Amino acid sequence: MQMNNGDASSLHLHYSPTASDSIGFYAERNWAEDVQFTGLQYNRLLKRWNGPSSQANTYLKLGVGEADPFGDASGELSGFAAFAADWETRRWFTSYEARATDYAGNQSLRHSARVGVAPYIGDFGDLHTWLMLQVDNHPEAAEPTTTTPLIRFFKDVQMVEIGYTLETEELLANWIIRF
Repeated sequence: MQMNNGDASSLHLHYSPTASDSIGFYAERNWAEDVQFTGLQYNRLLKRWNGPSSQANTYLKLGVGEADPFGDASGELSGFAAFAADWETRRWFTSYEARATDYAGNQSLRHSARVGVAPYIGDFGDLHTWLMLQVDNHPEAAEPTTTTPLIRFFKDVQMVEIGYTLETEELLANWIIRF
């Protein structure tokens, strides 16, 4: 999984030994906080609800590793914790995540929420398209609240998202492969 926005770029490679757990490598180059984080990430599916035409999930995400500030400072033991939830049908999508980080003594809390709609309902194996709006809140940022319209394409094991953050005029580009 590769994620890119105006604040950071990250790479997450993970393996799922069970249907509820994944563990793997996580690296983040965070320009907003002037730090490079490298470590391990553990994800836990806390609860899944399967309805007749919808699904909802809650997740816990934990990371530990080293954050190396840009410049002359040396790396420090650092980490993050996040709670995420989502609900979706074949037409509608919503999600929320709260993420707390402590990267080399630089602590922050971010919130992110999305709503989306599928303009058409495809069959299994078809290209699926979602139109989404993401709202982020990072109180310490120069622009604390941002909105990012984006489009998501999903086919087989590939997902690509392209968006543009209006307030900061920055591109969002995400790519996920599941196998």
